[in-house]
Amino acid sequence: MARLRNQKLFDQLRKQNPVFTYTGYEITVDEGNLVLEFSFNINDKFFFRPRSVIRTGLLIGDLAGKIEKIRPLVSNLAFQIGMIELISYWKASCSPELRILPANLTSEQVTWWKKLYFHGLGEFFYLNSIEPDFESFVDIRPAGATFFEAVTVDLEDKFLVPIGGGKDSAVTLSLLMNQGESILPLIMNPRGATIETIRAAGLEMNQVIVIERTIDPLLITMNNMEFLNGHTPFSAMLAFYSLMCSAITGYGNIALSNESSANESTIPGTMINHQYSKSVGFERDFREYYKAGISDDFNYFSFLRPLSELQIAKIFSSLKVYHDVFRSCNAGSKTDSWCGKCPKCLFTHIMLSAFLGIREADRIIGRPMLDDAELQQTFNELAGYSEIKPFECVGTTLEVKQALRMIARRMNDEPLPFLLRAFIQKGDEIYDEPDFQVMEEPHFVREKLVEILKLHLL
Repeated sequence: MARLRNQKLFDQLRKQNPVFTYTGYEITVDEGNLVLEFSFNINDKFFFRPRSVIRTGLLIGDLAGKIEKIRPLVSNLAFQIGMIELISYWKASCSPELRILPANLTSEQVTWWKKLYFHGLGEFFYLNSIEPDFESFVDIRPAGATFFEAVTVDLEDKFLVPIGGGKDSAVTLSLLMNQGESILPLIMNPRGATIETIRAAGLEMNQVIVIERTIDPLLITMNNMEFLNGHTPFSAMLAFYSLMCSAITGYGNIALSNESSANESTIPGTMINHQYSKSVGFERDFREYYKAGISDDFNYFSFLRPLSELQIAKIFSSLKVYHDVFRSCNAGSKTDSWCGKCPKCLFTHIMLSAFLGIREADRIIGRPMLDDAELQQTFNELAGYSEIKPFECVGTTLEVKQALRMIARRMNDEPLPFLLRAFIQKGDEIYDEPDFQVMEEPHFVREKLVEILKLHLL
């Protein structure tokens, strides 16, 4: 991905717009919907009012009554969601001062948010060729009169499962459902693949909690002007929304589908990681944050954290009901398709080929990607023959090489496709067959659930 040279623009925008303000949030209930609205502005010149609707449908009989019973918690969570929502708007100007007016924060919380903003925007800074200093890139100044405190909340041992439409969340959903656990799927901004994943699981959309999140149109306009734009930590935002959904539904376990591979940096030797808010480091930080300042009763964890991408692909290969409906391609997300040209498509093709064979992977993705010479550079990035990995949610370079060796062995004496042939000709070191029973540490998965993972990897 090409880097822009925006250090000068960064410095200029900070001088022109020295203050970003989080002015407030509003909570309303409209029948079965919880509506959250936030107010932000850049230097009292550009005003934003993003809105999110959490649709519970018939899942909660009296949503308004439920919210009144836990009003302090809901208010705290709405405020915290605003703290993560604001980053999409702050990054347009990167104002050096961030004023927080709706509530106050402890010094520990300020440091926590500063760390999340800094590392969660690592890709944004890198691709804009901006070199921020952790101490001075933003000064967070909370000025609200309210100090929220951690509370107790009555939650059940049930599972809220965010569904993204890819193979990972399909694995989590399937394994927990097959185990007989009480499951409530959660979808943010439904699209074809997420809806079809629900149906493939034998569920209907009225059995799903849906978040409809909108971006203020002004920000979209500014993205086409002389302002900054780039990647924000989506999974961190989903984390805070999932706490709100857990609080109002009573489902106490929030089972994410982030794997151990998400911990690997995108830029070797740095902290720059496209998947920072999917990493175990963020997961640990987030658990500590909500336990100290929101509620100790939530259980946010990644069910697939002990697994590698290869282990997940092995399990997914047996879940044929999802093979024709899942989608992992960001480029084709709006059309519910595989573009067949991007790093995510190629990575998925390699993982599937290792267990299903190249022809079946060709059928699922729609193209013989391993025979496409134009994908050589993308292939090199995935396999570790380039300075950086793709800025996509893909596995480690070791996992890619292991998968390629598995594909080559699987093909016996058949002619190898172009990219695989080039890989074999490199004479790279031969990697041991992965041990599919090894569970990676650290993780926050209960032992009973770890045993479910092991059972499906026999």
